[in-house]
Order: sequence, then C-alpha cells, then structure tokens
Amino acid sequence: MLHDLIVTWMSWVKEWEYLGVIILMAMESSIFPVPSEVVIPPAAILAAQGQMSFWGVVISGTFGSWLGSAITYLVARAVGRPMVMKWGKYFFMPPKKVEKAEVFLQRYEVSGVFFARLLPVIRHLISIPAGIVKMNFTIFSIITTIGAFIWCWVLAWYGHRVGQQHPDLLDSPEKLIETVKGESLPLIVAVGILAVLYILMLKLTDKKSPKEAPATTTDDE
Repeated sequence: MLHDLIVTWMSWVKEWEYLGVIILMAMESSIFPVPSEVVIPPAAILAAQGQMSFWGVVISGTFGSWLGSAITYLVARAVGRPMVMKWGKYFFMPPKKVEKAEVFLQRYEVSGVFFARLLPVIRHLISIPAGIVKMNFTIFSIITTIGAFIWCWVLAWYGHRVGQQHPDLLDSPEKLIETVKGESLPLIVAVGILAVLYILMLKLTDKKSPKEAPATTTDDE
C-alpha cells in the first residue's frame, strides 16, 4: 500500500509540478500523513532535469507547508480544545500527541513553533495547539514560513544533487528508494540529529501533562 501511495504522490509531482508540490506539502503540514521526503526530493530531481526550477520547488513547498499549517491552525482555533481532544483521534491526532504538542508550545512558545517545523511527527501537529491557544496568526505564519523554508531547502538541495547524478530515478520508485539509501549519509546524519532532539523533547514533555488548556497568548484581533 505504501508503494502505491508513493507512486501516486510522485505522479502528482510529475504531472502537476508546482501545484502538486503545494497540494502535497499542504497535506503534509495538516492531518494527512504525507512525508515531505517523498515530495520535495522528486520535485528537485525534476528541477535537475530542467522540468522545474530549484527555487520554484523550494518556494512552492514552503507555501504549501504554510497553507496546510494555516488551515489546521484556523480549524483548531474555531473548534476549540474540547472538540480536538474528543475527535482528533479520528484524524491522526490522538489526545496524547496533542497534549505533548501543547506542552512543547507552552514551554518554548514562538521558538517552539520554529523548531517543531524541523522535528518529525510534531511538525504537522504544532499548528493545533497554536490555534487552540489563539497564538498571534501573523507571528505564527512568519515562524512557520521560516521553518518550512529551511526544511524544504534542505530536502530540495539533497534531491537536486541526487537528480544530477541519477537522472533516471523517477522512472522507478524502487530505484529511487535504493539510491536514496545508498547515497543519503548527510540526510541520515541530519535525521539522526532530529531524532535525538525529538527523543529529548518527548522526555521533557513526559514530565508534565496539561490538565487543562494552556493560558492563551496575545491574540491578533
């Protein structure tokens, strides 16, 4: 099933180009489990082949990330914490994950949103507590955009480099995965660092579970 999904997502990027990147990255930054690693690198490979541009991939990926985050933020803000905690489990947002994201945001505030954009799993969840506590939307958007830009740039750089060395990768998802495994030492190191940060974050948040909604920050209204 995962293979079929990867083929479908790659076909969106190949056929719809920037629009496909925007849609998939918006999904990745919301409640849909689309890994950015199978969106930006293939698009960057197309850029290496001249079908798209490197900065076009980065910008469309960044915009898609902001769009998905903004929609999630607005929905969470509109429905409130009780609804999210009650129904979130049906949309890949179980209460425990939401609570951890709440504690992370409460503890680190603006910097928490930024670093969350670079962490696995919590990256797409951080918009929910930000909406619940009614974080200033302008600040949320700016920090989300900066974090998303960095993440998309890193993935695009890697994909572009691999695409220049192996221009035929998009013809076979299996070959793409095999090549990524064989030549992704820098990415593996980066993911390892992120994994360590994520584990540390989990240990920190396990020490404190919120019993009620965190205090609201200054609203932009």
